[in-house]
Formats: sequence, C-alpha cells, structure tokens
Amino acid sequence: MNVKEIRELADLVARRGLASLELEQEGFRLRIEGPRPVPQDAAPARPPVYPAAPVAWEEKAPRPEGAPAGPSAPAAPVEVEAGVHVVASPIVGTFYRSPNPDSEPFVKVGDTIEKGAPLCIVEAMKLMNEIEADVSGTIVEVFPKNGQPVEFGEKLFAIRLA
Repeated sequence: MNVKEIRELADLVARRGLASLELEQEGFRLRIEGPRPVPQDAAPARPPVYPAAPVAWEEKAPRPEGAPAGPSAPAAPVEVEAGVHVVASPIVGTFYRSPNPDSEPFVKVGDTIEKGAPLCIVEAMKLMNEIEADVSGTIVEVFPKNGQPVEFGEKLFAIRLA
C-alpha cells in the first residue's frame, strides 16, 4: 500500500463521516479514525484560569498627596549630567547583576568598562539575556536591585563616558 492509497482512504473516511476504518493486507495493518462528533448540548470548553502570582515591587517615589491609588504612571525621565550615558532595559524581565547567585556582579560602581562588556542579565520567560555595554566608560550608578523586575526602557546603569 502506498502513500497515495492511504491518502485516498483518509479522504474517504472524512467525506463519508466514518468513525473509523481498519484495513489489514499482507501483514500490513492500517487504522484511520475520523473526526469525533461533539454533542450539541456540550458547553464550549473554557480556558483554564490560573491564580495570579503574588508580585512584589518597590515603590520608587511616594505618591503625592491626593494622588489616586492604583497603577502608577510611567516615571518621568531623571535628568542625568552631561557626559553620562544611561543603559536601558531592552526587554521586560528580572534583573540579575551576576551570572549565578554565587558569582561576583558583572560590574560595580567605579568599574571601567569597554563597549561590549557584559553588564547584567535580564531573565525573560526562562531565557537569560546578557545585556552588554553600548559605550565605554565608568559605571557611576546601578539603578535596579538584584532580582528586581524591570520594564522595557527602564534605566539599568549610568556610565560616565570615557
């Protein structure tokens, strides 16, 4: 039996609405099952509902008196002095200063770095994304804490240009 004959049999099962077709020939056995009917009174399947995971974050600035509670608006860009470059997160994820918990941080305040040097890791969906310096200079500030969630565009490092 060749592939063309098997396809013809599968088409036959589909066209006739057969529940199944079983064929045995010269030691070759084939079973083709048709679509299973759905009861008319069956309710449509609902996607599973998962409880929300608890999320902890640190509020960066106190809310002004009388400001509404709830999600905060995006933070206004902080003024940086001339000659300082800010590296922002290219993705949403979790910020890690070192490649593993037992290692030293990739960089510390005061370290001189070259363009392309690893600065941190941002974990997104179980993928570890190494963030590299896009300029050479000296690290003057590390904004997020280790293990803190970061948003797209959030400041990670301030680097004084060399």
